[in-house]
Amino acid sequence: MVFFDVHTHKKSSLECVFSIENKYPNALDFTLPFSIGIHPWFINENTIEKELLIIEEKLLQENCFAIGECGLDKVTAVDFEIQKNVFKNQVQLSEKYKKPMLIHCVKAFQEIIAFKKEIQPTQVWILHGFCKNLQVSKSLLKNGIILSFGAEIINNKKLQEVVLEIPLPLILLETDTAEIEIPAIYNKVAEIKKMEVVAIQKEIKQNFKNIFIK
Repeated sequence: MVFFDVHTHKKSSLECVFSIENKYPNALDFTLPFSIGIHPWFINENTIEKELLIIEEKLLQENCFAIGECGLDKVTAVDFEIQKNVFKNQVQLSEKYKKPMLIHCVKAFQEIIAFKKEIQPTQVWILHGFCKNLQVSKSLLKNGIILSFGAEIINNKKLQEVVLEIPLPLILLETDTAEIEIPAIYNKVAEIKKMEVVAIQKEIKQNFKNIFIK
């Protein structure tokens, strides 16, 4: 049974893992399954148009599964209005090419939800690396945003409580930049949910197919 890792910055050494590797427009290798987007940290006003064209080109590849990570971040120094414009441009590409969105969000959950309500996208939005409380999770889920959990659940008791409360059909799993392999995260979810790991794998596989396989 395969372990699906929907957002990672590294190639897994395990044959039983299917990963979506995060790529930026300036990457050179797009041979493995990937997502591509302009991260809010790395927005450069001088290269936005060029990078959006590269993203549009790469979205046509069969092994491109999503657009992102992209999103909004109130902690970074990049002007927030510019971030919003770049995010909106990527949402348009998501809709045009029918690719789900992998979203990076720091202290901007209400803005993401407001965009979702305003745009009413047909494609799935995934909030990657979710590590906030149950109230925030319920607000996102209420607005149709799927949550992806990473290595933070291994030791974060509050986040474990969130995972316990959320139905599996609304969950995806990822490693992001963590050094651990994705099976460790599946094992923790199985422990939290008091289920067999293989049952978690079946549920996440179905979620993956529903979102990423058209």
